[in-house]
Amino acid sequence: MTTDTLVQPAIQAGVQRTQAEQIDQYTLWQILGIWALVTLPMALLTWVVAPAIIPYSPLHPGITFWLMMIAGMAWQFVVALVILHRELGTLRWSVVRKRIWLQSPRDPRTDQPNRKLFWWVLLPVFIDTLLVYFLGRYLDAPMAWLFPALKPPAYMDIQQLVSPEFVGQWWIMGIVLTSLIFNYFLGEELLWRGVLLPKMQGVFGKYDWVANAVIFGLYHVHKPWSLPSVIVTNLTYSWPAKRFRSNWMSIIVHGLEGLPVLIMPLAVIMGLITG
Repeated sequence: MTTDTLVQPAIQAGVQRTQAEQIDQYTLWQILGIWALVTLPMALLTWVVAPAIIPYSPLHPGITFWLMMIAGMAWQFVVALVILHRELGTLRWSVVRKRIWLQSPRDPRTDQPNRKLFWWVLLPVFIDTLLVYFLGRYLDAPMAWLFPALKPPAYMDIQQLVSPEFVGQWWIMGIVLTSLIFNYFLGEELLWRGVLLPKMQGVFGKYDWVANAVIFGLYHVHKPWSLPSVIVTNLTYSWPAKRFRSNWMSIIVHGLEGLPVLIMPLAVIMGLITG
């Protein structure tokens, strides 16, 4: 029995499964509707609710704003659950997991799981690191030239939380962990890569992962000055997720990018950084 004899049935099964999934793809209006359903509340929280609450909040302005962002991401979790329940008729984990591609990476040819493919995540992690820490400022430079008045308020800068007043304030870690969960797993990743990406091929074809990165970037109304770098960075999340049909890939890339959000507050609370 040759290798081709073994591989061909697997390839055929993968093709049949892909064709079956394409029958129930989202329309463009459904995709844009979901985008608006989570983007508009985030815009409201960022530019209306937060500025209105901050002057009266007993918390640090940066903490208050952070809580607004968590509320926006938690809303994405709610939206994702409602959509999944309407589609699947259940929220049973064994069913949901397959729908949102929360599975081991699949071989692009045979659609068979292969954990060795996790090594591929090193490439997008490397590119993402370059973009975030070295190239992002150059990508965003045109935004400053075109819109010189477009600058983030001070309370949006996480560096403002580097202050002696937070030393020993371990309750902040509850906010940090909640933010990480909704940012990199239950909120953004669940909705954008879990709910949307598997259903975008019907409209965008083989470039669905690019479209996913763009609309996820345009959702970031809370930091419009960095939209170019955000959109390009998003490609490092959506490409491995689509290529290997595994959202663990995007969760890893996105999550590693967010490590400073965990490390810096921890260092501040422990008194290792005081400003």
